[in-house]
Amino acid sequence: MARTRKGLLVFLVCMLLLPFGTSHGADALDVQKEIRILHVNDFHGYAVEYKAFGSDEVLGGIAYLAWRADALRKEKPGLLLAAGDMIQGNNWANLFQGKPVVKVMNEMRFDAMVVGNHEFDFGQAVLRQRIGEARFPVLGANVEGMKDLKPYALKEVEGVRIAVIGIVTEDAPVTTHPRNVVGLKFLPIVSTVKRYVKELRQKADVIIVLSHAGLNMDMLLAERVKGIDVIVGGHTHTKLANYMPIGKTIIVQAWEHGLALGVLDLTIRRGEIVHAESHLEEIKPATMKTLPSVLSIVEKYKTKADGIMEDTIGKTEVDLDGKNVRLKETNFGDFVADVMREKAGADVAIINGGGIRTSIAKGKISVGDIYSALPFDNYVVAVKLTGSRIMSALEHGVSGVENEEGQFPQVSGLSFSYSPKAPKGARVRDVRIGGRPMEQDQHYTVATNDFLAAGGDGYKAFGDAVKASKDFSVVGGAMKGENLVYSDSGKWIRDVVIEYIRAKKKVSPAVEGRIEELN
Repeated sequence: MARTRKGLLVFLVCMLLLPFGTSHGADALDVQKEIRILHVNDFHGYAVEYKAFGSDEVLGGIAYLAWRADALRKEKPGLLLAAGDMIQGNNWANLFQGKPVVKVMNEMRFDAMVVGNHEFDFGQAVLRQRIGEARFPVLGANVEGMKDLKPYALKEVEGVRIAVIGIVTEDAPVTTHPRNVVGLKFLPIVSTVKRYVKELRQKADVIIVLSHAGLNMDMLLAERVKGIDVIVGGHTHTKLANYMPIGKTIIVQAWEHGLALGVLDLTIRRGEIVHAESHLEEIKPATMKTLPSVLSIVEKYKTKADGIMEDTIGKTEVDLDGKNVRLKETNFGDFVADVMREKAGADVAIINGGGIRTSIAKGKISVGDIYSALPFDNYVVAVKLTGSRIMSALEHGVSGVENEEGQFPQVSGLSFSYSPKAPKGARVRDVRIGGRPMEQDQHYTVATNDFLAAGGDGYKAFGDAVKASKDFSVVGGAMKGENLVYSDSGKWIRDVVIEYIRAKKKVSPAVEGRIEELN
């Protein structure tokens, strides 16, 4: 009898202890776990604090953000995530093909990053080098053809199992130069995420989608895919002061350029989020300290870049507006288009507003100002287009103005009006070239950049015309063909603009009414 009681006692003790040994943290006991998700997106290499165009307040600075992130991680355990477009954009990053950004992210102990469309801007070979240098996984579940990218990462924080799935916009092949994504496929986001959520649901208490697909796609994803707990977003540079709930999914995004750090606090109970709070912490150097190890990296590469960038090339007597280039005609858009048209000796010029990334304030212009405003490695080409193809190009250009999409045209040598309320594809009216109505069947020489000439930003009219050349070819990354009447692949557009300003010494472009928006 005593032996039986002793056996029963042992059995009961084992049953009591069993949950501690076999179940997982948040699922095992009826206890709450608190974790913190810190996040940034669309950093674009803006390592040094600056005054945003039109503002007198200094914001940003990755050394300050790193200090704040370090303090917040000490308060509460969690993850530090990057939602893409980290290594390209500002001169501090571009001059070294993103290498200093990865060094900083390693020092900050990032837990994961999703590849953004602009991570491809230096080409696949350079991207592989940066991934190899990273001490954190770089994700891209919907990218097929680059084994260096992982579909997801599994993390554990305070016993809470977290799966992080990375996805990038399906438009990547047209938002970077087509040559940068040769051999890669960008799979549909919704079906890709569905597949991985199903696979990971039993392996994780919390599923996070690290998304570089934009707020609209994130909202769609939350509606169509059940089982996503959190979407940490990027691509649209959206300043979400508080999280956006869509069903049971939490969506966050943290503005741009390291100007803010996203903070999402989650309370987990039995593998489910029972409470969430979020906010953005704007990075204000006047009230913050720096993380010395990160500051050292920033200053090292800033010194190198400054030596190249501080050279003054001329003066602008007006502010050059690079902020509104996705919405309307601007004086900076006019100026760049004019320079390109003159260089190519073309009838007209059409460029994508998204190719101009920053404004330049009235006063002295440095090499660095132009490199920041025109950061992409593109060159001037001129293409023979019929009036009907020009019409198609302009229709495409204004088709996404509601969403401030990068294809919005800045033009030279032509004028047109359009109605944003009209159906897409039927918005453009009264196109004039050299002051005369454009003729649909007449051929015109159109200056643009090689990105658009290859069909980038969705400019199919350019791409189709170029590839229709009987002798079309791409040699060493440079396009050739009978429909390309000018092509200078040996000089980037930013260098063409620098040469122009050096020669003129002073510039003062004004908006001329080339693009009229109708009610």
